[in-house]
Amino acid sequence: MLAKVVGYALNGLDGFRVDVEVDVHNGLPGFDVVGLPDLAVKESRERVRSAVKNSGRNFPATKITVNLAPAEIKKEGAYLDLPIAVGIIKTSSVGFPEDITDYVLLGELSLDGSLRSVPGILPLLISASKEGYKNFIIPFDNAKEASYIENITVYAAKNLNQVVDHLKKIRLMDPVEKRSYDVDKQECLYPVDLALVKGQATAKRALEIAVSGGHNIIFVGPPGSGKTMLAKCIPSIMPDMDFEEALETTKIHSVAGRLNANDGIIRMRPFMTPHHTATNVALVGGSSSVKPGLISLAHNGVLFLDEMPEYPRSTLEALRQPLEDGVITVSRARANVSFPANFMLCGSMNPCPCGNFGSKKQVCKCTQAQILKYKSKISGPLLDRIDLQVEVDSVEYSDLVSDRKEESSAAVKARVNRTRAVQRERFKNEPNVNTNSDMGEKQIKKYCKLSEECEQILHSAFESMSLSARARSRIIKVARTIADMELYEEIQPSHILEAVGYRLLDKGIL
Repeated sequence: MLAKVVGYALNGLDGFRVDVEVDVHNGLPGFDVVGLPDLAVKESRERVRSAVKNSGRNFPATKITVNLAPAEIKKEGAYLDLPIAVGIIKTSSVGFPEDITDYVLLGELSLDGSLRSVPGILPLLISASKEGYKNFIIPFDNAKEASYIENITVYAAKNLNQVVDHLKKIRLMDPVEKRSYDVDKQECLYPVDLALVKGQATAKRALEIAVSGGHNIIFVGPPGSGKTMLAKCIPSIMPDMDFEEALETTKIHSVAGRLNANDGIIRMRPFMTPHHTATNVALVGGSSSVKPGLISLAHNGVLFLDEMPEYPRSTLEALRQPLEDGVITVSRARANVSFPANFMLCGSMNPCPCGNFGSKKQVCKCTQAQILKYKSKISGPLLDRIDLQVEVDSVEYSDLVSDRKEESSAAVKARVNRTRAVQRERFKNEPNVNTNSDMGEKQIKKYCKLSEECEQILHSAFESMSLSARARSRIIKVARTIADMELYEEIQPSHILEAVGYRLLDKGIL
């Protein structure tokens, strides 16, 4: 007897349909799974066998062949446990509708027949709904993740028996209640607030500019000057994510298996801080199963590299393509997958190996050769892609004990939202351009017209600092953001001068 059940599997961030065909016929008892399954899918035979028996269902003592179509695409993960089990039960049970392919079944089975949550439910449901499927049965622990998708009906089951009884219409399950992101979204409580950062007015100004225009930034200063704390404040002043951003971010975290089941959707912008020993694969993504890396997990948020020169040169160079394109393409022998990686890069570094070069209080013990070697760990092409290079001075004791109230993240965020609104209005007819940092040369010529005086300042900086064409473009983008913050239609000479002042590493001052 033949039974057909519909499942889905992942390829990167997209799901693809898998037709699970179960054939039970006379012959020596056996259980084979064909159709290019990976090891996890092959092992499903034992999980399915035990789950069916321990659920009190009949497991045929005959020859069982399961085909996973299309056969030329490799299937990975435990998503297909449930459709395989239901297909086997359907071949040896009565009461099933003749055709159950209007349901998509997803889930991993425990040996006792209960359903375990699986990563990537959100992209699987979205992909299936785009292909016209409306009814889904998933594990109960994935219910919250599925509750934000409109125009589909999702049933969350705790065990195999619930699924079988629902399909037989013996005991119908209630559909998962829909949730509204706008209703659930609330003021996020961030662990760090700019009000806790004493002094550092220049660094705070640069941070506001960077967030307002979506620019990359690096802080250069001695140990203990507050570089890390400033970086941790970035998410607290970034605009709240809209539903589309939240959905896209959640898809990535869901596929990576890092989504909290109690949350269901990502509400706070990601802040990823990889250790300096992180490998290229951990940062970029890949491995044998082609999962998203840390730079994709930072999508729509912040990637913070503390003490950038301590990272391997190859790891830092891997950032160059996503910083330009907002996408990282992972190529492996089995797959070629693109993951979104549109993040704000924030880095920090000491001015020298001991951290005291240029300090007014401490003596630097590094030789000139050591300083040059330390700085050269960050290549020129990568520095070109960092728009603001900011010096962070040591904090004075008087600032630390002062009772003066510092500006809160909420106050800065309000100004950032105002500046972002100006950019949204400007770029409303420009596809894939949302902030000033996204502008290409075409948009720069259109929206960043420079007066003769501005051109002279820029020309002088270009010659004296030996800037590249990319650095020139990024200076103009930063100047455009400063002008937007001050509500100027045209970029003023003071905006260009301030933007040039944030290229301290190019000047050789730091």
